[in-house]
Amino acid sequence: MRVKVKWFVGILMAIFVSKGFAQTDEEKYLQVITERADKIVATLGIMDSIRYYQVRDVLVEQYSVLNTHHEAREEAIKQLKEEFVGQKEVLENKRTAYEADQDKELRVVHNIFVDKLERLLDASQIEAIKNGMTYGVLPLTYGAFQDMIPSLTNEQKAKILNYLTEARELAMDAPGSREKHAVFGKFKGRINNYLSAQGYDLQKEGDNWKARREQQTKNINP
Repeated sequence: MRVKVKWFVGILMAIFVSKGFAQTDEEKYLQVITERADKIVATLGIMDSIRYYQVRDVLVEQYSVLNTHHEAREEAIKQLKEEFVGQKEVLENKRTAYEADQDKELRVVHNIFVDKLERLLDASQIEAIKNGMTYGVLPLTYGAFQDMIPSLTNEQKAKILNYLTEARELAMDAPGSREKHAVFGKFKGRINNYLSAQGYDLQKEGDNWKARREQQTKNINP
């Protein structure tokens, strides 16, 4: 019951803070995030219906809180731009300081969310939630790097996984698909730099990987 109350409070927060939404838009948004949460939670194999809806409500609440956060953040930045128009350096300093504070708040929201999940799910199920919120980019990218460079050592694989895990934690809190993929893109760049420093020619590795995949396709469809 406490979880559902908190979920309802989160939805109310989204309603009152989101200034541009009419009632029908609020209902549509709630429907969208509920359906999105259902698709993710449905993959977890939860047989207890009460537990299922508890987890779904926690996820819906998180989507709502994140939406509220990012809408308020966008509006605040817009106001800063209007207040310090023509003062590029001052604006940049103000914006940097504001976003740093907001990032700290976002990490608190993130940690509270994960704590709620840990009370309801096991580690593998939480992994599935995190991957669901980030379009499965982590396992897909991790697998792709291993396919591209079969000679990766265990240490190198662990380093890649650490980068992608950090990216996923940040991407979970990003406002939309474009921003989530941008977070992973940034960390993929770091992985590429790391692998280059380890002596890999990524262009060559990529070309060899492409050739292997084309050969596999020919073998399947001669």
